[in-house]
Amino acid sequence: MHTPVTIIGAGLGGLLLARVLHLHGIPVEVHEADPSPTARPQGGMLDIHERNGQLALKAADLMDEFQGLVLEGRQATRLVDRNGTVLFDKADDGTGASPEVQRGELRQMLLDALPEGTVRWGHKATGVRTLAGGSHEVTFAGGASVVTDLLVGADGAWSRVRPLLSGAVPEYVGRSVVETSLHDADIRYPATAGAVGAGTLVALDPDEHGKWFVAHREKGALRGYFMLTRPQEWFADIDVTDAAGAAARIVEEFEGWAPELTALITGGGTAPVPRPLHALPPDHRWDRVPGVTLLGDAAHLSTPNGEGANVALLDGAELGEALAAHPGDIEAALTAYEQALFPRGAAATAVAAHNPTPQELISFFTGREGAGI
Repeated sequence: MHTPVTIIGAGLGGLLLARVLHLHGIPVEVHEADPSPTARPQGGMLDIHERNGQLALKAADLMDEFQGLVLEGRQATRLVDRNGTVLFDKADDGTGASPEVQRGELRQMLLDALPEGTVRWGHKATGVRTLAGGSHEVTFAGGASVVTDLLVGADGAWSRVRPLLSGAVPEYVGRSVVETSLHDADIRYPATAGAVGAGTLVALDPDEHGKWFVAHREKGALRGYFMLTRPQEWFADIDVTDAAGAAARIVEEFEGWAPELTALITGGGTAPVPRPLHALPPDHRWDRVPGVTLLGDAAHLSTPNGEGANVALLDGAELGEALAAHPGDIEAALTAYEQALFPRGAAATAVAAHNPTPQELISFFTGREGAGI
């Protein structure tokens, strides 16, 4: 089978690209390893920024649909210390530039905006190779294959497409996030629900670097992301099949913290999930290779800092618009796209690479001079 544009990966960036191409009448197929849209959880809350994510959604003509997903009040932000003492508290007054949505709902919105059959589910890429004339062949588990004039790797940190362009491999950054969930917290853990508030909570120890967490209020649940600076082996020793034991091991690292905060670890009833953080070099780039490019984490993987999904969305929009602006000239389109992609990715990755000190976090939220994380 031969297609003009083939996208590997049905994440936010790949789907946004497919939507923009569809609007411009450019045939496209998306191949995704997951067997269905609901095969696995899609993560928690996302704040979609005016300067990048919302620009992408405007290019996709989906702002009205996006506004229907926004959770009112979730831009509220609270900063506390390990004792639960409030250091900064800002309500959502409706003027914020980064409305919050559920990642899964945003992804479904993008899927609904594509013609049926655009996404080929259960197509796990197992190999890619360059053919004569600059086209590429992708093979999938089970033996199917596709040949394409333009191959786009939107397949995340461990991209199968990236080796066609670059030998870069993501490296562990020395710290991991431990994800937790607390359901029905308003009833079961009202003190914790009150501490988190209406939107986002950031909790830190002003005297200890590298140990802090973020919690979000989602639909029907609170979700926590606990940052710990430890080697990967330390996390590998945690038995996630033992929910109580895993929670006990993580909460030991937060000894002395307020119980309404640590309940986000111990009260969930399900095991905390360690998520090792990897990153590509901040200056990751490649020489132009005919007929192939990357977007999102496949191009500029960084540690979480609120920019990843937004930048991936903008990558997809700008690639789609570049292809529409250069009909019949894929190389001109990819050259224009990558000229903007490389500095954008480098800027986002460089910011994310910095592990902020407690004082920097406090300054960032309270607006002191020199703030920045």
